[in-house]
Order: sequence, then structure tokens, then C-alpha cells
Amino acid sequence: QVQLVESGGGLVQPGGSLRLSCAATGTGLIFKLYAMRWYRQAPGKQRELAAAITSGGTTNYVDSVKGRFTISRDNAKNTVYLQMNSLKPEDTAVYYCSGVIAGLNFWGQGTQVTVSL
Repeated sequence: QVQLVESGGGLVQPGGSLRLSCAATGTGLIFKLYAMRWYRQAPGKQRELAAAITSGGTTNYVDSVKGRFTISRDNAKNTVYLQMNSLKPEDTAVYYCSGVIAGLNFWGQGTQVTVSL
């Protein structure tokens, strides 16, 4: 079993930045083999995939965050990050970390990001 714990959310003004972290733990965990993703869910909307990074380091982003968000991973620390710059009110959501391997998908509990004056 893998446990994922997100941190770094909070309240930020439009144009500001936040860095989310997701730390993975678990017996026998080989973090470097996992594809890692950041999803987000805004109030009243479906959860969407915001950013993803493969075990090999290839990244992908939803169009609405391209050029503003950067996903990265530190396999030595079993941690994935989401650097969010130039934040907009429409980025307000609960952000969830996900780890995927061999058809299994593990989720964190989520962290709230609120972009507002």
C-alpha cells in the first residue's frame, strides 16, 4: 500500500505562486517506477488532470496551465512537486496527487488552493 500526502496549498493573490508537494511512503515502495499526476477539482466541476510526469520524466499539462505550472519529481525524496506561477482565480480547486503503477492508482487526501484578492 502506498500513502500520498500533499502539502503546500493555501490562499494566494492572483499573479502569485505556490509550490505543492506530494510525499509518498509505503512498504516496498519503489517511487521511481510510478507515474505521478496532479489532478484538481473546482467546486461544482469534475476532477481534471492538471499535470503528469512519467517514471522517465516526460511531462504533460492541460492546456489551461501550460507555461504557468511545472511538475517535477525527486526520486531520492519520494516526492513530486507542482510549481504554480501566475495563478488565476480559475485555478482555485482542491489539488490531488496520484501515483500510478501496473494499473493501480493511489490518491492523496488533497490540498486546497484558493486564488483570490
